Amino acid sequence: MDCSDTSPSVRVGTSPDGVLTYAIDRPPEALPAVRGHDLELGWDAARDAALSGRWGAVRGFRFRRQDGSVTDLALSDRDARCWAGAVDHTVGMNSWYGLSICLRLLALVDLLARAGWATGLLRLERGGAALHPSLLRAAAVAPLTKEARFDEIGFRARLPRFVLDRSHTPVRLTGATA
Repeated sequence: MDCSDTSPSVRVGTSPDGVLTYAIDRPPEALPAVRGHDLELGWDAARDAALSGRWGAVRGFRFRRQDGSVTDLALSDRDARCWAGAVDHTVGMNSWYGLSICLRLLALVDLLARAGWATGLLRLERGGAALHPSLLRAAAVAPLTKEARFDEIGFRARLPRFVLDRSHTPVRLTGATA
């Protein structure tokens, strides 16, 4: 796991209207694995930020590949801004590791919204969602796609078979809420 702030380069700028821009010299699929505990802390921080109404700034990301092509990503949605702001406040998104935590959390939320098989691995509650710990472990290490998402088939393959067999009745959930 690369937790260093020095490699690869993440340059952050702010436009006159307050939009934060990130220039990253590698593509999203090169983002490193992170610690599951750090993802859980990010999840909790995002929940707290949402409950406090701290929506965060609009953010734009430009990932550059070695061949010179780029992937652009914009976070203008209020919820996505909230998640990014919470991660930036707790870990910092000016580092490769912090950026990876943020985009993995957003990719997990995106996956959970699309994947019907995962509904039994989370419990929606008034104050947020409780996740099966296997979801966070998989999100910590699963590679991102070039669009900064999780490949559903590859993600699902990282989950233990017993978890998938019992996905309609979660065995144990983390305390993480959002």
